[in-house]
Amino acid sequence: MAVHDETLLTIGAFAARARLSPKALRLYDRLGLLAPAYVDEATGYRWYRPDQVERARLVALLRQIDMPLARIAEVVELPGPRAAGAVAAYWAEVEERRAVQGAVAAHLRDRLSGRRPTMYEIRTYDVAEQTVLAERKHLRSDELPLWIPATLGRLERAAKDCGGVAGAPYVAYHADVTPDSDGPAEACVPVADAKAAAAWAAVNRGPVVRVEPAQRFAYTRITKAQVAEPQILSAYEAVEHWVEQEGLTITGPCREVYFADWEAASGTDEVCDIAFPVA
Repeated sequence: MAVHDETLLTIGAFAARARLSPKALRLYDRLGLLAPAYVDEATGYRWYRPDQVERARLVALLRQIDMPLARIAEVVELPGPRAAGAVAAYWAEVEERRAVQGAVAAHLRDRLSGRRPTMYEIRTYDVAEQTVLAERKHLRSDELPLWIPATLGRLERAAKDCGGVAGAPYVAYHADVTPDSDGPAEACVPVADAKAAAAWAAVNRGPVVRVEPAQRFAYTRITKAQVAEPQILSAYEAVEHWVEQEGLTITGPCREVYFADWEAASGTDEVCDIAFPVA
């Protein structure tokens, strides 16, 4: 394209029309979000078409809502309705993340000030020796909401060849699973027939079969709404505090025991035990 094309705008004129600075335009070019229509090879000077103004303004607006650059690059290439849907989906993610962050901040305020706003009833129960199908994975906390139901569902289907499911499925945490720590976590489903489970494992890759010894657990029962962070952290801390007060010792990884139908449960229904093996 020739520089003498009178329809082109200099970077200064284009910046004024787009209500952006030349510095911002150079940044958008470097990031691959808005390339000039023409760049003079000798001087490096940039020229733009008038119809690029709308794209420039769109990129600037998307940057104002902190949309990642890779997603901006996708949005600006979409037709209007699909672009609007992409923005709505992104903003829903932002609001969900902010809600979680707000809850974490409230949890931190209560914790640091010594307040314990939520009271948990801590009890104990004994679990007999059981054979489980288990699958372990290193992952971070943001991966758990997808990994837990997918993995437990896969293990429950496999349990049909092992005498059936013989107890509530659970997830054991062998180390912290947080945004910065990747565990591992272990999904487990108790099965009824240990011999059938061993035979199944011999010809199937992935899950392992092992025997869990008889154990006593200290636990508290929480609702579906409380499973979300940071509420669930309070439940873990409540059980740990009770164990310490009772002079007991934690003997293994903590676990979340899912004893209810998650999909059918409402936010106020009890669905999960936060449990620690103790002696």
